[in-house]
Amino acid sequence: PDVDVTVAAGRGLSRRAGVISAVAGGAWIANISQTHALYAEGEGYRIRLPRMEEHGEPSGGWFVRAGTALVGSRTMLDEGQPLSVTVAGQAGTWDAGQDLTLIRPDGDSTLLPLYLDPMTKLFLVALMWCRPWLIDPAETSPLPRTPEIARSALEVTGAYHELERFDRDPAFRDLLSARVAEHIKVLRRKISDRGLIRADTRLSDEVVVRVLIEHGIITAADLARLSDPAWCSRQEDLWWTRGP
Repeated sequence: PDVDVTVAAGRGLSRRAGVISAVAGGAWIANISQTHALYAEGEGYRIRLPRMEEHGEPSGGWFVRAGTALVGSRTMLDEGQPLSVTVAGQAGTWDAGQDLTLIRPDGDSTLLPLYLDPMTKLFLVALMWCRPWLIDPAETSPLPRTPEIARSALEVTGAYHELERFDRDPAFRDLLSARVAEHIKVLRRKISDRGLIRADTRLSDEVVVRVLIEHGIITAADLARLSDPAWCSRQEDLWWTRGP
């Protein structure tokens, strides 16, 4: 009762999953479930909308100023059966680079999408960090520490000539580990700046990796890049022919 769109059972949604509203300047999408995830997906992003923490109004939502956003559970998105929300832009009233922002109903910005360019060192660090839990969704596998991530970067980029040096030269190992640690700091800062976690939440390794995976910033599909020669070659150029 009291719904406009009905989704078949078994799609990973609550009985009352979300709200899609026409508002001034676009459409607003929010998760009204306290137990189930709801995602918005578009070109270059998939973001998990915040659950309602208590009965009342949603704490935030996805504002579509122009273009199309796909909405649904992870199952609906992965199986190509999401809801599609399209807003026709008006000439001269929007910037294509700023058409999507997570906002509160009162218009105050609370969250921006986090997108990592796959052709960057930061993406490789994030992927190596998340890899154990992408392979093991039960999250029972230990997460790698910075030296292990650095060694994985050597393996992925085919820098086998450097692996022996990494294993036998503590100074070289510390240098690469420090480089990885800087990228991890950037990931923590990006997550915090975009409000992807509560302000009082400690950004432990487990929390950061869970955010990266749950928000679709790093996905299981990204593991296929590890066997893509072109991508691996690009990463090799980034890591070993340029500065940190």
